[in-house]
Formats: sequence, structure tokens, C-alpha cells
Amino acid sequence: MRRELTPTQPRSRPVRVLLNVIAVVVFVASAFPVYWMINSAFLPNSAIREQTPHFFPDQFTVDNFVKVVTQPSGTIEFLPALGTSLLVTLSTVVLAAVFAFFAALALSRFRFRSKKTLIVGLLVAQMIPAEAMIVSIFRVLDGWQLLNSIVGLTLVYLAVVLPFTIWTLRGFVAGIPVELEEAAMVDGCSRFGAFFRVTLPLLWPGLTATGVFAFIQAWNEFLFALVIMQKPEVRTLPVWLRAFVQATQATDWAAIMAGSTLIAVPVIVFFLLVQGRMVGGMAAGAVKG
Repeated sequence: MRRELTPTQPRSRPVRVLLNVIAVVVFVASAFPVYWMINSAFLPNSAIREQTPHFFPDQFTVDNFVKVVTQPSGTIEFLPALGTSLLVTLSTVVLAAVFAFFAALALSRFRFRSKKTLIVGLLVAQMIPAEAMIVSIFRVLDGWQLLNSIVGLTLVYLAVVLPFTIWTLRGFVAGIPVELEEAAMVDGCSRFGAFFRVTLPLLWPGLTATGVFAFIQAWNEFLFALVIMQKPEVRTLPVWLRAFVQATQATDWAAIMAGSTLIAVPVIVFFLLVQGRMVGGMAAGAVKG
């Protein structure tokens, strides 16, 4: 007996209003700390210390940003720290995308021995806190003469983000029909040509999602940067911000908020540029494969 499908009943108006109110509350609760940080960055420190809160920058000033950029945090300066963070983060994102792409192809398109063991190993690697291996990592980098080097810190960040990026990208590759690659090979493409001409363009949402994860992890990471990069001239922005806080005798909250804002700007801009692809890509990668 054929079963007839009934159309989905639309939600009642009170339910829609309630859901909209909940969404607005969640958005405000999530966005308010960011707004408060930016608002405080444009206020003098004396205004922040007042008992009456300033919800708007009614005493607008940019002196805090000038102080952050020009005043060294002890022996650490902002611009060199910014350059180190950008170089390490971008290197991590690019390398993670390349290695994760080839690893995801291997796990999704080829059959080989110990394939399941490798997949389980990726899951186990994500469960182990990276901080638990910090002593071993430090000794390995010291033996390789990679302490206080961009290469050493990039390798550490790459090892931290790679298991997740491979696992996530594997779901995207598994969601692409293999028949598309076979059709390309029938038309004359080699195996690698089919990967790069057919699979890679369809993987951009997945690469965007994993790239965002790698970017945020590498940009905000503090502990490894503090332990591995011991020379002031090669330290990253999170370590610079800690030194900036310690360099002030009385906590200059306005300058700290300005420094935090400058650190957050690249992440916010990067996220806004790719958030559309990231949301759709994360949802697809989570349910496929």
C-alpha cells in the first residue's frame, strides 16, 4: 500500500517568535564580549577604571593602539611578533592543506594494508593533549637544532592540527562520487590529473573549513610558542601580549584591550571572508564518509 507524504506543518507564530528571541539572545551573548573589548580599546584607562561603565567610546582615543605598536613589552616588540605569527600561521595552514589533501585521498580512494589502523591512529592522536608531550617535543626540537626557529614551531603546529584536518577532509573526499574521477580518466586524464582537475575544485569548501581550524589553532596557540621560541625577537603575538601585561606596573586595561583587538582582527577578517563556505563545508564533512 502506497503511503502518501504529508507536507510539513509550518511552525506557529508564537514558536517562531520564541525561536527568534532565543537566537537574538545567543547572538548578543556571543558578540558582547568582542564588542566590549573593542569599545574598551578606544577608551582611556581612567575611563575603564571608573565605576560607571562606558557602553560607547564617548572618550574616543587611539593612544592605546599607538602605545601597543610603539612600546616594547619588555624586550618583545609588536611588529616582529606580528611577522612571526603571520609566517608561522600561514605556513601551517598551507602545509596542513597540502598534506591533508593527499592523506584524505589515500584514505578515501585507495585500499592498502593497515588502513583502518591509520584511521584509528588519527582518532587517538586527537584524544591526546598536545601539552602532555611538550617535554618530548622540546627535546626532539633541541636535538634537531630547531628551537627558536620558524621551522620548528611550524612543524609542531602542523603535527597538532594535521590529525583533525585529515579526518575532516576525508569526509569531504568520500562525499565526492568516484565516478567523476573515472569519467575524467576515460577522457584521457591521469589519476593525479583527475584528482587535481575534478576532485580538488569540489574540495574547496572542505579545504576552507580545515584551513580556518588550522589558522585559529596556530594563531592563538600560546604554550608551545612560549616554550619553543625563547628568544624575544622570534616570539609570537600571544606571548607578546603576556609580556605586555607583565611589563606594566599597574594593569593598563585599555592598552591590553587594544592589543587583544589587534590580535583578534586577522582571525575575525579571515572568518568573515570564508564563513559561508566553512559552515556548509563543516556540515557536509561531518555527515559523509
